[in-house]
Amino acid sequence: MKKLILSCFLLLITCFVIKAQDREAIIKVMHNQQIAWSNGDLDGFMQGYWKSDSLMFIGKRGPTYGWQQTLDNYKKGYPDKAAMGKLTFRIDKVQLLSKTDAFLMGAWSLQREKDAPGGYFTLWFRKINGEWKIVCDHTS
Repeated sequence: MKKLILSCFLLLITCFVIKAQDREAIIKVMHNQQIAWSNGDLDGFMQGYWKSDSLMFIGKRGPTYGWQQTLDNYKKGYPDKAAMGKLTFRIDKVQLLSKTDAFLMGAWSLQREKDAPGGYFTLWFRKINGEWKIVCDHTS
C-alpha cells in the first residue's frame, strides 16, 4: 500500500513539474520574440511561429495563412526598427489544454519615438517536434 501511495505521489509531482516546464517554455518563446522584435529582427521574431502554410494569423484585416505570408505582412507594416519600436508583452494567462496544446492570452505594447500603440492577443501554441510554436495568433 505504501508503494502504491508513493508511486501515485511521484506521478503527481512529475505531472506538475512537466506542466511547469511547458509553461516556462511557452513564456520563453514570448520572451525571445519580445527581444527579437525590439532588436529589429523580424526573422528572429518569426521563430516563435510554426513554419507552415497552415499557420493562421488573424488581425484587423482578417485571417492570413502561412508563415511566409505572415512574415511578409510584418515586413510591410514594420519596414524598419524605428517602425517596430520596443515591444513589451504582458502575459495574463497560460493554460495547458493537453500535452501538445496550450492557450495564451495577453497584451502587447510598442514604445516608439512618436507613439505607443498597443492591443491584445490570444495565441494557440502546439508542441511540435518537442518545441512549443504558435499555430494561431489573433492580435488586435
